Amino acid sequence: MDYNLLLEWMFKRLPMYQNIGESAYKKDLSNIKLICNHLNNPQDNFKSIHVGGTNGKGSCSHMLSSILQQSGLKVGLYTSPHLVDFRERIRINGEMISKDSVSKFMLNNVDFFEKNNVSFFEMTVGLAFNYFSNNKVDIAIIEVGMGGRLDSTNIINPILSVITNISIEHTKFLGSNISDIAKEKAGIIKENTPVVIGETQKETKPVFIDFANTKNSKIVFADEFHYESYSCDLKGNYQEKNVKTVFKSVQLLNYMGYQINNIHLQNGLKNIVKNTGLQGRWQVIQNKPLIICDTAHNQAALKEVISQLINLDYSNLHMIIGFSDDKDLDEIAKIFPENSKYYFVKPKVDRGKDSQEVKQIFKSYNRTGTIHKSVPEAISYIKKTCSQEDVIFIGGSTFVVSEIVE
Repeated sequence: MDYNLLLEWMFKRLPMYQNIGESAYKKDLSNIKLICNHLNNPQDNFKSIHVGGTNGKGSCSHMLSSILQQSGLKVGLYTSPHLVDFRERIRINGEMISKDSVSKFMLNNVDFFEKNNVSFFEMTVGLAFNYFSNNKVDIAIIEVGMGGRLDSTNIINPILSVITNISIEHTKFLGSNISDIAKEKAGIIKENTPVVIGETQKETKPVFIDFANTKNSKIVFADEFHYESYSCDLKGNYQEKNVKTVFKSVQLLNYMGYQINNIHLQNGLKNIVKNTGLQGRWQVIQNKPLIICDTAHNQAALKEVISQLINLDYSNLHMIIGFSDDKDLDEIAKIFPENSKYYFVKPKVDRGKDSQEVKQIFKSYNRTGTIHKSVPEAISYIKKTCSQEDVIFIGGSTFVVSEIVE
């Protein structure tokens, strides 16, 4: 079976949260423990940093990877979801895992996966751990998929845990309020292992402190410290919070004996995209007209992005947007400006929200627009009448952004 057929089997044969949603969620860690035992526990063969939170965990993971690469380390990076290529999820020093490595791993373990009804995410985590172990990385940055306590990545014993922030998301699984969600995210805090919290929030601070105390773990809140300003090639305003989180993480790593100096920090932050391949974070696709895409897809993240958008200098603001069906669109619609032009598309996954439904919800809040079959089709439609001084934004869902990045 060749690579493409194996990928097709992975995506279609087994449930995948990003595609079908709730039915792919596992209630415990039994399967990933079974997989890792089957693979001789590769996650124990390398040092790791565990990164969780609601927003910013992907950006922080890529920032850390870039900085550690600049310091001369061989760095594994596991993130999700991917935008275009499945192999984006697993990288070493920015290089994606090879198709051959994916194929060999899957062929060697496909019978075991079928027998134990292993999910897409579980087998992908096993693949990443195995790949990092076989290639003897110095350290791996492991991003949580969803939540923390029951996430498949949560069998590692990291040297550092990082939790970026907490906002309302995945309420079916994580809880209906900030405090309950924080408890799930805090599940990555390990015994005698320091944890960095990116943002101090009134509702979550006592939750994290209590968890850290029970684990005898040092806890620091990154935004309570002053940092020297550095240039970053990720241009979203929201990245300032992520940079602070990463700075504090680097300080703790240096206390542990790592040798990450200011030059490593400067060059790491200036070359995140080059060093790691990160895409979809306030990414400029084109100028004149300016086309920007961003993977922000929940209320808190979209507020940050839209705040930056509406402060740009433009004649007209065009919004190409689509959402998954688990989003509270009545609340999200209010975030978007009334005086923009809207173009609704359905994300190309099973749980993508029907664009007609999105249009009706937005219309009820005086945000009106047209429906389009795809992002490229919407862009072509806009370009027929827009001026070079206009701005086109693409977002609302990772899968909408993947269409333009591809």
